[in-house]
Amino acid sequence: MPGHIKLSKTGQPDPDPTEFLLPSMDMKRADQQKPYDSKKSVWIPNPKDGGYREGLLESGDLEDPASKCVVAVGHEKFTHKAAEVGKVNPPKFEKCEDMVNLTFLNDASVFWNLKTRYQAKMIHTYSGLFVVVVNPYKRYPLYTHRVAKIYLGKRRNECPPHLWAIAETAYRGMLNNTKNQAMLITGESGAGKTENTKKVITYLAMVATSGKKSDKKVSLEDQIVATNPILESYGNAKTSRNDNSSRFGKFIRIHFTTSGKLAGCDIVSYLLEKSRITEQQEVERSYHIFYQLLQPYGDGIGTGLREKCHLSTDIYDYTYVSQGKVTVASIDDNEELEYTEDAFNVLGFGEQEKYDCYMLTAGVMTFGGIEFKTKGRDDQAECEQVGPDTFPGKAAALMGVDAAAMIKAFCKPRIKVGTEWVTKGQSCEQATGAVGGIARAIFDRLFKWLIEKCNDTLIDPTLKKANFCAVLDIAGFEIFEYNGFEQISINFVNEKLQQFFNHHMFVVEQEEYVKEGIDWEMVDFGMDLAACIIMFEKPMGIWAILEEESLFPKATDKSFEEKLKASLGKLPVFLKPQSKTDKNAHFALSHYAGIVSYNVTGWLEKNKDPVNDSVVEIFKSTSKCELLVHLWRDHPGQPTTTPKEEGKKKKKGGGGKTVSSVYLVSLGELMHTLHQCEPHFVRCLVPNTHKKPGEVEPPLIMHQLTCNGVLEGIRICMRGFPNRMLYPDYKMRYAILGAAEINSSSDNKTAVYALMDKIEFPRERYRLGHTLVFFRAGALALLEEMRDDIVIKLVRYLQGEVLKRIRGAVYQRKYDQRELIKVCQRQFRKYISMRDWGWFVIIQKTRPMIGMPNPEEELRLLEEAANAKYGAYDEQLKTKERLLGENVTAREEIKALIKQIEAEQGNMSQYHEKQAKISAQRADLEVQLANAQQLLIQKEAERQDATAEKKVLEQECVAVKKDIEDVEIAIQKLEQEKTNRDHTIRTLNDEVANQDEVINKLNKEKKHLSENASKAGEDLQVAEDKVNHLNQIKNKLESTLDELEGSLDKEKRGRANVEKERRKVEGELKVAQETVADLERSKKELENSIQRKEKDASGLFNKLEDEQSLVAKVQKSIKEQQARIEEMEEELEAERQARAKAERQRSDLARELENLGERLGEASGATHAQVELNKKRDAEVVKLRRDLEEATIQQEATLVGLKKKHQDAIAEMTEQIDQLNKMKAKIEKDKQHIMHEIADVRSATDEVNRSSASAEKSYRNLCGQLNDLGKKVEEANLTLGDFEATKRKIAAENADLLRTVQDLENSAGMMAKVKSSLVAQLEEQRRLADDEAKERQSLLGKFRNAEHEVDGMREHLDEESSNKDNLMRQLNKAQGESDMWRQRYEKDGLGKAEELEMVKLKMQARLSEAESTISQLGSKLGQLEKAKGKLQGELDDMAVQLDQAQILNSSMEKKAKQFDRIVSEWKQKVDSLGMDLDGSQKETRNASSELFRIKSAYEEAVLQLEEVRRENKTLSNEIKDIMDQISEGGRSIHEIDKIRKRLEAEKMELEAALSEAEGALEQEENKVLRAQLELTQVRQEIERRMAEKDEEFDSTRKNMNKGLENMQAAIESEAKGKSEAVRMKKKLETDVMDLETALEHANAANADTQKIIKKYQLSLRDVQVKLEDAVRAKDLAHDNLIAADRKAHANQNALEEARTLLEQSDRARRMVEQELADTNETLGEQTCTNQAIQGAKMKLDSEMHTLQADLDEMASEAGLSEEKAQKAMIDAARLAEELRFEQEAAQTLERERKLLEAQAKDMQSRLDDAEQNALKGGKKAMSKMDSRIRELESELDAETRRNNDAQKALRKSERKIKELTYQQDEDKKNHERMQALIDQLQGKIKSYKKQIEEAEEIAALNLAKFRQTQTVLASSQESADTAEVSLAKLKTRARSSSLAPM
Repeated sequence: MPGHIKLSKTGQPDPDPTEFLLPSMDMKRADQQKPYDSKKSVWIPNPKDGGYREGLLESGDLEDPASKCVVAVGHEKFTHKAAEVGKVNPPKFEKCEDMVNLTFLNDASVFWNLKTRYQAKMIHTYSGLFVVVVNPYKRYPLYTHRVAKIYLGKRRNECPPHLWAIAETAYRGMLNNTKNQAMLITGESGAGKTENTKKVITYLAMVATSGKKSDKKVSLEDQIVATNPILESYGNAKTSRNDNSSRFGKFIRIHFTTSGKLAGCDIVSYLLEKSRITEQQEVERSYHIFYQLLQPYGDGIGTGLREKCHLSTDIYDYTYVSQGKVTVASIDDNEELEYTEDAFNVLGFGEQEKYDCYMLTAGVMTFGGIEFKTKGRDDQAECEQVGPDTFPGKAAALMGVDAAAMIKAFCKPRIKVGTEWVTKGQSCEQATGAVGGIARAIFDRLFKWLIEKCNDTLIDPTLKKANFCAVLDIAGFEIFEYNGFEQISINFVNEKLQQFFNHHMFVVEQEEYVKEGIDWEMVDFGMDLAACIIMFEKPMGIWAILEEESLFPKATDKSFEEKLKASLGKLPVFLKPQSKTDKNAHFALSHYAGIVSYNVTGWLEKNKDPVNDSVVEIFKSTSKCELLVHLWRDHPGQPTTTPKEEGKKKKKGGGGKTVSSVYLVSLGELMHTLHQCEPHFVRCLVPNTHKKPGEVEPPLIMHQLTCNGVLEGIRICMRGFPNRMLYPDYKMRYAILGAAEINSSSDNKTAVYALMDKIEFPRERYRLGHTLVFFRAGALALLEEMRDDIVIKLVRYLQGEVLKRIRGAVYQRKYDQRELIKVCQRQFRKYISMRDWGWFVIIQKTRPMIGMPNPEEELRLLEEAANAKYGAYDEQLKTKERLLGENVTAREEIKALIKQIEAEQGNMSQYHEKQAKISAQRADLEVQLANAQQLLIQKEAERQDATAEKKVLEQECVAVKKDIEDVEIAIQKLEQEKTNRDHTIRTLNDEVANQDEVINKLNKEKKHLSENASKAGEDLQVAEDKVNHLNQIKNKLESTLDELEGSLDKEKRGRANVEKERRKVEGELKVAQETVADLERSKKELENSIQRKEKDASGLFNKLEDEQSLVAKVQKSIKEQQARIEEMEEELEAERQARAKAERQRSDLARELENLGERLGEASGATHAQVELNKKRDAEVVKLRRDLEEATIQQEATLVGLKKKHQDAIAEMTEQIDQLNKMKAKIEKDKQHIMHEIADVRSATDEVNRSSASAEKSYRNLCGQLNDLGKKVEEANLTLGDFEATKRKIAAENADLLRTVQDLENSAGMMAKVKSSLVAQLEEQRRLADDEAKERQSLLGKFRNAEHEVDGMREHLDEESSNKDNLMRQLNKAQGESDMWRQRYEKDGLGKAEELEMVKLKMQARLSEAESTISQLGSKLGQLEKAKGKLQGELDDMAVQLDQAQILNSSMEKKAKQFDRIVSEWKQKVDSLGMDLDGSQKETRNASSELFRIKSAYEEAVLQLEEVRRENKTLSNEIKDIMDQISEGGRSIHEIDKIRKRLEAEKMELEAALSEAEGALEQEENKVLRAQLELTQVRQEIERRMAEKDEEFDSTRKNMNKGLENMQAAIESEAKGKSEAVRMKKKLETDVMDLETALEHANAANADTQKIIKKYQLSLRDVQVKLEDAVRAKDLAHDNLIAADRKAHANQNALEEARTLLEQSDRARRMVEQELADTNETLGEQTCTNQAIQGAKMKLDSEMHTLQADLDEMASEAGLSEEKAQKAMIDAARLAEELRFEQEAAQTLERERKLLEAQAKDMQSRLDDAEQNALKGGKKAMSKMDSRIRELESELDAETRRNNDAQKALRKSERKIKELTYQQDEDKKNHERMQALIDQLQGKIKSYKKQIEEAEEIAALNLAKFRQTQTVLASSQESADTAEVSLAKLKTRARSSSLAPM
């Protein structure tokens, strides 16, 4: 799982895993200090995060499930039922390793224990028989060799919880009990099941490694581990939760021998998810193998995997596997393909099997591209194109069948009717479904075959298998939003596994109880799940009904559903659907993990899983793929040769079994196997869905604990005795409760019973076994409470004793002080009583004199000491005076020396200068010395290497010479023997008979010699044949040279075409750059709009703070309203008394109301705008209140109690009010008219007061704005005056300029000529730069040629030396034939022929490289065109998306405005209701007094409104005037901005021209890639912004909807509470609405004026922002110009350095050529052949050079190719000429600069035309220079690499040449001549060094001159910039003066 760390094999120590296994002491200490109350600490649910929180129980009984408990969490209190509250475990159980040991086994305690351990980095926890593993999403050192050693050979309870503890238990159990073991690993997707399976296998492989590794190439452990890549590639896929999720279950059995060694492995798979092969969700992906096949690593497998599998490079060509994600960030498919390939090889798959597997997988992908079309009216499906390049053709080729036959079988399959075969037409949907069924079936069968093959390779037949350890990795219980056939299959498996666990768990538990001798009734908890399992498995259960329906051809999902409900509907576990996410679910089942609703759609089709029998028959009978035929071997197909009866039988078989039948059989086998094994259980958990380490999501974890059966296991534990302790542990911990009782008996049971009876602990809560004490769940907590009470009491005693010790010391000190005070008092009293006694006085005075010394003696001693001290002091004074004198003389000497130094200071400066020069020279010499030392060290190392090699060669030569001498001695001996024998023959003719044996021997020797002679003749003939053959090869090479020349012409033509295409691409690149600029501008506009919205948001936040204060006021008003309700009775009586008065005043009020209506009509125009403003503000208030309501939800909780009390009081009051209303009904009829009038007048006056207050505020604001505008107007007038003055000046200057223009027309002609000459010189400079680049390329080509020549000559020399040795041996053997061999050897062309063959091969290799580079360039051009098209399409899409986003933005703004309008209306209604309610409460009491006040206030408001109208009119007129002036100023600013932009464009054009002149010197920059990157960045930025905008719109829409819903809810609640008041106020509302409409009309004008003012202010701000942006842009442009100049200088320097490097390499090349010529002279006898080879090589090199030059010049102009070929052989002389040309060009540039400075002022009149022309030419030049720069940069990189390679080769060649010289020194004949040649070489080297130094000095001088010209050019550019700035200022003044009168 992601939390593991790989096993280290590098020798480094593994990290310490302790902190990940055990809690630290700090953690334990912190846990123990946690506050805990054993009786009150409880857990309650936390609705915020779905988890639990700890609180204190204040009231309620936890034992009674129906009681309500009040729990305090902090300052909050919550009420829950007792069933929802759980007790908290004591701190002792914090981070408990086994959760069964918890004393309170509730869900909250289980979750808290898991959470705390997980957050403390401990991911393993026991839960009874389970080990729970939480995915850490981080690598912890938990799976290293060090951890393996910890758990090796240990029991489970001896080590901390770990997965390997379970694995070790299983392994030891297998060895000790010889019983098979099984580990059941379950969990959700992403929980780490597969990773934990790998870890278990790894551990077993580590601890049980077999000892036969040396006998086999690949070990069994490696094969077991190697199955993972294959199974993961074919069985793993990306899901929404996990990037590498296993989509199948597997049961892996690892077999062991009797000694515990590995003996093999086999794998069984379950429930492969076949639907994923053809369908995926958007966030998911199909199986990894499909995506691995398209990776580039496959090109290196055989002839290429993609080519062999007929696959393209685009995954989207294959619809089956491209419906969701196609890439996974955490998985490298290319690397995974490499692992898969290695795994195939490790497991021993054959090459053909492997390729067949790949091809069938690719065929499954390709099936998705087959498309059918309807033909005719009968919906017959047909596929038109079945060629080899189509998807049907490719699929058929991969299957090894005919495409037409396969498609025909899909479109018109054969079916058997009776005894005849009939074709059946298929629709497009049926044919497409059949293709998908075939694809799924092939992949499924292929997957099963792979598992079989893995099993075959994983079994070691040489080892005997005794037992096995199995690992079951299967998906856990699943409850999804949509649960179908796959989910019910997995859930049934988990139901069976949970039953198996329950049964096994209490078998183990009850065995423990029996072993301990506890009374216990045997219970089989596996029967708890029997009802659900029986419903599945019974004869008419779910599986039986599914099988039955699958056999009926007319059965449908509906009929299947009805049959299920009819058969199983009455069972208690078969329920109605309860899913909230799937409304179409058909039924629900009650599982152990919860109720799951299932949807039966498509179950029958999935269960049948039909395949087209006709297609299968084609596969079986005609396929060339052996693996495909093998996969379908068990399918009957449609055999045509079988008898009828047999055919019928196979037809009934129908291709076999249903999915469910196969599934049930395999499940039965699995359960049978598990029942025979010793099981171990592992549960994997996903802590969160975000894959963040340390974070937990409580609902997710609790859901998994339920589904995994952990809570079910805990439930079973709670029914037994989950807590248990050994007797020694019990005694040690709880002896404190009764030490005497514990010690009373040696029998453990007796002692424990005595203790428990003493503390009155009930016996039903515990049991005593033989070795353990068993406790019920929660019993230990009671014991802990009792123990804690005693411990606390003892701690208090201890504290008291310690305090006694500390305070006792303080008490003793205080006591001693008191006793001493008594002694002091007693002594003082005695002194007081005796102080006047005479004797006492005498004693007191004489007491000090007793024992006193003699004062005279003391004085004498003191005088002596004083004299001694004074003598020393006097000496110091004398020395001080002497030193002062010396100081004075020293100062005088110093002054004299200073004067002397000042006099000689002039000479010192000379010395300083000399010293500085000498130090500089010394530094240079030191550097040179260091370099020389380094060279010396290198040379010395080379010399040592050469001497070593020389020694080796000398030894070889000595050995060869010894062999030669031995042969010569042998020959001499033979000759001596021959002469002796001849002598004996002549002298002893008579003894011939006696010497027959000697004669026979001699005859044999003679035959031997004759055979040697014949062999030599044959060798000679062979050599002559070789010479003839080499001559033929030479002729062939010459013909190939002619062909190469023809191909060179073709390449030139092709290069011209490429150049044309390149120009097209450059034009398109310009267009792309312009679009990028447009996108950047739009991006800036979007950023500005975002900034404005952020400002608006800050304003809204400020308003929110204001509204919070209003909320407090509203709360106070609520309290006042509640108090007013109580006063209603008193007000009713006052109303009765006021009724009479109200009737009298009614008539007066009617008249006043008419007057008020008239005045309101007049005031409506002015107040309407104010009402609109109020509405907007109310809308904003509504928004803020909506936010405040969300913020005050928590505060409302505290008000609930108060509201309940008030509601009770209100209920009583409402009853009284109802009674009073009944009494008041008679009075209401008379009172209604007066009430309406009073309400109208009151509301009108309130609104008038509000409008007047707001009008005053707006008046103040407008006054302030008016003052500001006045100031701005004054400033504008001042600026206008300045502009007028400048206009007059400019007009005068213009007149002068017009006069001067006429004078300067003559000089303009001169400027035109100068311009033309500048253009010519620029072109010449460009041409020179191009020539330099070409020559540099040619020089590099020559350098490469020289390098190759050195290699060739070295090879020649080696070959010649070997030939010489052979000849020497042959000469020694046959001296008589030496002359003939010499002549033939001189004519021999062996070396030449071999060299020609080598050259031919090199030429062919280079030709292939050239062709490949040409094809690569063509492909790059195609890619560029595709990229350009994609970019253009993306730009269009982005433009469309931008338009859509703008439309959405506008629509959302409109909707927001509508929402604001609706909210404001509701707010007005709510406010009016509130106001009416207040008025109805107070109007009867305050009617008479308020009428007079209303009249006066109304008159004042009318006067104020009239004044406001007049002021608004005057303000509007002034604002119009100001805006006119501002618009004129804006126009002038806009024109200034245009002029500035044009000037910047002109400036950029001048810069472009200058950069064109210096372009050849700049470093290359790949601008195309940068543009693409910028495009992608801009696109991503825009997409991100769009996404953010969409999120903002969604959030605003959601907030608005929430606000509306909250408002509606609030209105409904208020409407319910105020329904009675609304009935009373209906007539009042109608009149209020009339008045509101009048007020709205009155306020319209005011609102319009406010809007206009705001618009003007916004336009002013925008103009200011634009002006600031323009200034910033100008500054940025200037900074960019400076940066570009610096970059140009840097590039110039870099190019000069590159030139110097080139010159150095050229000199080195010439030296190498000279040395080559010298070595050619030293070769002596081989000169003839070498010269011929050299001539041929030179021809080939020249032709290769032309080819290389042409390839390098693909980016340059095609017309210059011939010139490049001619200039390729020019050496340093051409460089000197070019330097002279550059000097002349620099001089001409300087002269032209002076002319430009003199004539810069004369160019003002025609500057516009010249700038426009320069702009056009400059853009073209910029594009050309950009392309040229890129080419030069790429060439420069290539040249640098080649230069480095050349230097390395040069060093190698130098070493080889020295070796040759050493070898030739050994030759005695050529020693003298070689010595002379070496002297000549040294002389030439010295001459070359001198030439190099001279050339470097010349280059340095030229470089200095060039830099001077460059600085002059920079200064001229700066002067031109200043001239442009002054010209821009003049133009702006001229235009402003021309615009001023307007």
